[in-house]
Amino acid sequence: MSKTLEYQIHGDDMQFLEISLNTGQGVRAEAGAMMYMDERIEMETSTGGGFMSGFKRMVAGESFFIPTFTNRSSTKACVAFAAPYPGKIIALDLGAVGREFICQRNAFLCAAQGIEIEIAFTKKIGAGLFGGEGFILQRLKGSELAFIHAGGTIIKKELAPSETLRVDTGCLVAFAPSVDYDIQFVGGFTNALFGGEGLFFAKLTGPGTVYLQSLPFSRLADRIFVASRSGKGESKGVSGIGGGLLGGLLGGDR
Repeated sequence: MSKTLEYQIHGDDMQFLEISLNTGQGVRAEAGAMMYMDERIEMETSTGGGFMSGFKRMVAGESFFIPTFTNRSSTKACVAFAAPYPGKIIALDLGAVGREFICQRNAFLCAAQGIEIEIAFTKKIGAGLFGGEGFILQRLKGSELAFIHAGGTIIKKELAPSETLRVDTGCLVAFAPSVDYDIQFVGGFTNALFGGEGLFFAKLTGPGTVYLQSLPFSRLADRIFVASRSGKGESKGVSGIGGGLLGGLLGGDR
């Protein structure tokens, strides 16, 4: 637990984060993430450092304006934040991991005041052109706590020097700046067209920490979209719509 920010993560597969703020403490959060707050908490919305700061966050997949929640009272007060889809919340102590971390766009949930969100363009043109969700990455900078969210189950891997891991681009959540990130073609005509895994992998080379997610939101959204489309030809009643959604989500072809 952070020395400067007291927090607790509640829940299992649909988590939310509760932060206890001392007098004068504040946190910055993604717009729309607030779940509840004590009446002693004051919310102020701004660009968080001028037009360019807001623009950088917008390009990195976050909102142009960012709300700050501050305890102006003389006693502790709580504020809570929830992720927009089922998954896990990860606490990153940036001061302990080199003062920065690279994240997938839209991963930011909230952070202590002083944490900056910047654009982290990939270093190689191959990653920029074919990286899918990894094209525009976020760089979180500072020395305090930051919280990110991801879908499904979270896996933390520690890559040794020169150790390589190939990952679906959507399953990559975050990684240390020491990890080299590139895009690799799946290879093979049949694999590319019928493998169902896309044309490219994210290639990660250590050393450093990598966080992966088992259920990217894009994958979940695709299944819901396919299920809703398959239900159009059925009854418009509750059973028809519900059956189409459940059938698609559970993976069975109707």
